[in-house]
Parts: sequence; C-alpha cells; structure tokens
Amino acid sequence: MTHASLARKYQPRRVIPGGERVATSAMIASLAAEGYETENAPFGHALVELAKSDEHVVGLSADLAKYTDLHILAQAMPERFYQMGMAEQVMVSAAAGLAREGFLPFATTYAVFASRRAYDFIAMAIAEENLPVKIVCALPGLTTGYGPSHQATEDLAIFRGLPNMTIIDPCDAVDIRQSVAAMAAHPGPIYSRLLRGKVPAVLSRWKPDYQFEIGKAQVIREGKDVLVISSGFMTMRALDAAEQLSKDGVDVAVLHSPTIKPLDTQTILREAGHGGRLVVTAENHTVIGGLGEAVASTLLRAGVTPTFRMIGLPDEFLEAGALPTLHDMYGISVAKIAEQIKGWL
Repeated sequence: MTHASLARKYQPRRVIPGGERVATSAMIASLAAEGYETENAPFGHALVELAKSDEHVVGLSADLAKYTDLHILAQAMPERFYQMGMAEQVMVSAAAGLAREGFLPFATTYAVFASRRAYDFIAMAIAEENLPVKIVCALPGLTTGYGPSHQATEDLAIFRGLPNMTIIDPCDAVDIRQSVAAMAAHPGPIYSRLLRGKVPAVLSRWKPDYQFEIGKAQVIREGKDVLVISSGFMTMRALDAAEQLSKDGVDVAVLHSPTIKPLDTQTILREAGHGGRLVVTAENHTVIGGLGEAVASTLLRAGVTPTFRMIGLPDEFLEAGALPTLHDMYGISVAKIAEQIKGWL
C-alpha cells in the first residue's frame, strides 16, 4: 500500500469544531492569495533544468514523487530517478551512498517522515559525513489539514540542532526555483521545506530584483512602525497583512529570512536595532525551536532589545480540518496576523 492510499484509507479522526465533514480539497487548499500568479511545480521543473547541465544530479523518492513534484524529473529523465518505496531510512541511506560516489542526490518525501522517521539515518549517514545530500520535503508546518500525522510543525527545531545541516524555508515559487541551483552549489547537506503544485509567485511582485542566497535575509518591504521577520509562506502572509495594516496607518517592514540555519544575524541585528520598531517574527512552525527563538537569542546575545513578539503555531498537536479555518484558528492567516500586530501596538 502506498503513502497516498494510506492517506485516503485512514481519514483524520479529529475534525474542526462543529464536527462537519471536511472535503479533501479544503484540507490541501492552495496558499495562493487573490492577485498572485502561480507556477506549477517550480521545484520539479528547476531540478530538470539543473539536471540538464549537471549529469551528477539524481532524484530519490519514498513513494511520494507525485506529491513532492519529483515526478517532473522522473518523466523527463527516468534514468536519473530512483523510487525507493515506503522506506525513508533506506532512501536517505541510498542518497548518502550516491553522494559518496560523486552524485548530487535530491531526496524528497514529506517533512514529517524526514524529520521523525529518518532522523538518525540523516544524522549519521549524511550530516556527520557532511555529504552534499539535499533533502527536500513537502507539507511543512500547517500546509495540510490531515492532522499531526502529516503536519511537520517541529521539523525546523529538529534539524536546527544537527551539525553541518543548512536549513531553508522558501516563501514561494521564486524562492523555490532559485534555491535549487543554490542548493546544488552548496558543498554540504541541506534540509529544505517545499511548497508543491501550483505555488504563488510573490517575491517577484514585491521585489523584482530578488535573488535567493543561502544565509541571506532581505528586506522585501520597508516600514517605520513594525518590523516583521518571517520565513516560508509566512512572508507572503506578512506582506499581505502589511498592506492591510497600511490602510489603518500602520507602516510595516517585512524582512524575509529564507535560511533558518545559518541565520543572517548581521541583517537581523541591523534591522531590529534601529528606529524603535516593534519586532515580530512570523513562522509556519511551532514557537518552540524555530525562527522566532533563533531571532530572540540572536537579539539577546547582541544586547539588542526592541519590543519583541512571536507569531507561530502553538506547542501542541494541531487539529485536522480545512486549512483556511485552521490558519485562522492558530493565528497565521493574513487577518489574524494583522489583528495581532494591531493589538501589540
């Protein structure tokens, strides 16, 4: 039985308050906001382009190629694709072996399986040996309504403590597309979150000259009242919340930090240390051990002490249900982000 068929067979036992049956489409709803163009499978298409220019690039899947957009590579270059079955431990071990032989493996699965099920194999076979394996994982944080079995709300905290591991949390299709070549050029292991399917193209609209760089945070929107430091799709949400707040006379800057480790401490300290702005972190991850705590420790160690608040998921197993409802419930929708910032001001 495949991962996909298991998901269909075992429907979530918990539902959103009210007990109504939730349609599958609502549980995997697109993150695209009105007005944004989308790109289909940016990771898969960028990987194919990379593979055309680098014969060492290979892709591995643990029975989830269609759900991590790796099927694009499998269709275009079947000889460069390895289907490892429902065995994430085997997949990452095979990726380590391929890397030792000079290949450049991109191993894909769901974030829950990489962070929970395959962690020890990643630590011992890949990270300790500092091998150039790129682990690219779908369904990060609250991007699915299928409950705790599918929601990787603690993956960043798990991998932040792992030596040699670089961690990327891309915002949109632009970040994903540009990050593929950057990951390939990076000599060590990488864990990257992935937005799959039709992914909004946000950064090109707000910052036409945007260019992804590992370890680099960038100001996407200027503002004098509030500084939001965000990663992943929460940058998309923060930009939309900033537009909403501007109608109420609140000027919000957005600093996008697509790399969680290494963190761009220099830019964060520069932006947080001037202007007397309220500093807010926003992440699609538990408030334990992710971007918020990384920024907080950076500020404290440097003696920079702005008024500081965190937006993120609670330290608990989350409910199953429709994504828009869950995002409101847990405070990471555009409306709830704007509401929290206004309240703190």
